[in-house]
Amino acid sequence: MKKLYLSILVVFFALSFCIGQKYAYMNSTQLLLEMAEVKSADTQLEAYQKQLVSRGETMVKAFEGNYNKYVEKAQAGTLTGLQIQQTESELAQEQQAIQKYEQEVQVLIGKKREELYKPILDKVKVIVEQIGKENSYTMIFDSSRGGILFAAEADNIMPLVKSRLGI
Repeated sequence: MKKLYLSILVVFFALSFCIGQKYAYMNSTQLLLEMAEVKSADTQLEAYQKQLVSRGETMVKAFEGNYNKYVEKAQAGTLTGLQIQQTESELAQEQQAIQKYEQEVQVLIGKKREELYKPILDKVKVIVEQIGKENSYTMIFDSSRGGILFAAEADNIMPLVKSRLGI
């Protein structure tokens, strides 16, 4: 009999705990697409990327020019064996420099993206946390991440976040 009462008591507390919880959701991808700050960051990132790519294209054109000169001289037979080795070595170094630059570009773009987006994401995070505390939400899900399959009992806080961001 004691076990029955204990079981009923445990079920009662578990149900009362679950009933008191409040959940919400929002679509962060949609929110970010609507934010002017993100559009500005995208524009800045694109301009930065174009600048870096332009320098890389200049390096490739110089390599192609040097390679074409080498091929012409080699076909004409005006290069000695030592000159061929030296020129091929120089071309290989140029090619390695281009590959190294391509890797650096990826790192630089990643750093720039983080630099531009971090303040925006921090701002959104603070607002979502404020809304969560003010409205006593237990959890807020991000529906853009595919974490929600059914959300009938949840509140969409997207309008609250957008209003606080001035969107």
